[in-house]
Amino acid sequence: MQFVGEDLIYVGVDDKQIDLFEGMYSVPVGVTYNSYVIKDKKTAVMDTVDAAFEKEWLAKVEKALGGAQPDYLIVQHMEPDHSACVQAFVKKYPQVAVVGNKSTFVMLEEYFGKGIADNRVVVTDGEELSLGKHELKFVFAPMVHWPEVMFTYDKTLSLLFSADAFGRFGASDDNGNWTDEARRYYIGIVGKYGAQVKAVISKLAAYPLNIVAPLHGPVLSGEALNSAVQSYIKWSGYEPETEGTLVAYTSVYGHTKKAAELLAQLLKDGGEEVETVDLARDDWAECVAQAFRYSKLVIATTTYNADIFPAAREFIDRLVERNYQNRTVGLIENGTWAPVCAKQMRAKFEKCKNLTFAQTTVKIRSALNSESEAQIKALADELL
Repeated sequence: MQFVGEDLIYVGVDDKQIDLFEGMYSVPVGVTYNSYVIKDKKTAVMDTVDAAFEKEWLAKVEKALGGAQPDYLIVQHMEPDHSACVQAFVKKYPQVAVVGNKSTFVMLEEYFGKGIADNRVVVTDGEELSLGKHELKFVFAPMVHWPEVMFTYDKTLSLLFSADAFGRFGASDDNGNWTDEARRYYIGIVGKYGAQVKAVISKLAAYPLNIVAPLHGPVLSGEALNSAVQSYIKWSGYEPETEGTLVAYTSVYGHTKKAAELLAQLLKDGGEEVETVDLARDDWAECVAQAFRYSKLVIATTTYNADIFPAAREFIDRLVERNYQNRTVGLIENGTWAPVCAKQMRAKFEKCKNLTFAQTTVKIRSALNSESEAQIKALADELL
């Protein structure tokens, strides 16, 4: 058993079988579904796990309880990777009281039918629940990133059970950089709801925080926690983390790729931090996350069926969907007989706030020549 705090036992599981998280995000090193048991005069279990791990999780909880009966099951978030085992848990421990808010129980009945969790405690924002030594306070966090989400603050440990907030991809034995996978997780899944994240961070300012225990990824404390909070402040405010340029391209026969690489080299020669991604081949969620990381973005793509090349079009749609803003954007278009995608790309970004478009738009006719190379040089100078 892994203790993460006084009277607090970790009973989560690793999912290394999964190929796509939420059916769309690549997770090559897996993901955790975190759950905890708080042992006190009254015992509380924090969340459940994905249905595929029901037996493993129930066995871990039983061992942590040491023969005791749980008093409460606290459901912070109703996504099935955290709530799928509620019915099985209630069946095994029929006396347990399920704790949630009004929206929690609406969703529970949608998933499991009427009669699920008749023994329930419906809490309101700011309400407290005493386990004995541990005093729990519920902090509602609507749209971070579902409407029913709530956090649970353990006043005794200054510990926040933060639902999906501060989570990241990766199994428990993944010791990679927290920020990289947390950024990809946040931007992909929560990024649309920056205003709501910002609001709950402001609400949490009144709470001393020593430990944050999310539903995915490692428990955070000390400098790791401070760094995570600073990242969330930037991400929720749509502020760039890095002064530099992401050059994102698609290329059918290699000519647009050459243009992207020429621009990237000119920027590097000018002292700029640059990253280059192939939108058709690289992980799309990582490409989106990097666009939010950098202060500037250049998209180089081709006109395809009188429209934007599909991978680039989808990339822009995903940025817009996540409220991309506060950045500088440059465009490079290629086309043999009718290069028109730059205008269409600009139109797609119309919903975004505070975007500054570079004055230079590069137009390539089939392949680079002295004229288009001069335009790329002008765009590099402008971005620098």
